[in-house]
Amino acid sequence: MEPVGFEQVTLTGNYCRLEPFSEQHCDGLKLAIEDGELWKLIVTTVPHPDELNDFYEAASSSHQKGDGLTFVTIDQNSDKVLGSTRFMSASLEHKRVEIGTTFLAKSAQRTAVNTEAKLLMMSYAFEVLKVNRLELKTDYLNTISRTAILRLGAKQEGILRNHMVMRDGRVRDTVMFSILKKDWAGIKHNLELMLDH
Repeated sequence: MEPVGFEQVTLTGNYCRLEPFSEQHCDGLKLAIEDGELWKLIVTTVPHPDELNDFYEAASSSHQKGDGLTFVTIDQNSDKVLGSTRFMSASLEHKRVEIGTTFLAKSAQRTAVNTEAKLLMMSYAFEVLKVNRLELKTDYLNTISRTAILRLGAKQEGILRNHMVMRDGRVRDTVMFSILKKDWAGIKHNLELMLDH
């Protein structure tokens, strides 16, 4: 039977686990956002700590509509909330989903956490949801994110010009990346090797 929506699943790895975002996570997520003042970044959209109720309501609404599922990223050893990520812009009918709205506390950036979180989500997308296509998008100016997405094994497809208006009024060009089902086995193997080192 084909999946019709997103179950509230927890995805668990060695370094982190991804739990469906609930109100009980708001205090921890607030601390993660304050670690590095992430809401001030101009190349991504992170909620201000005072906007977490709106962020939670939007995440809940998105899940109810079948658009996706928002997770909090939690350190496996300390149980500390490190950030958030989500499945979004889903079209399970057409077997595609996007991973996005990802942010991590500054102290958790450039660790194994982001790589493992992506591995957990991609494994779920390709092996449980049975998607043919997984999408990732980022701001053209966000060179760190672009490099990280390519490192995962995604392919750049093009640039969506004047795609979004950012909080500061800047009109953003968005870079589109994808991973296809036929490439997944090799990419999974490579990510597992990266995490072993």
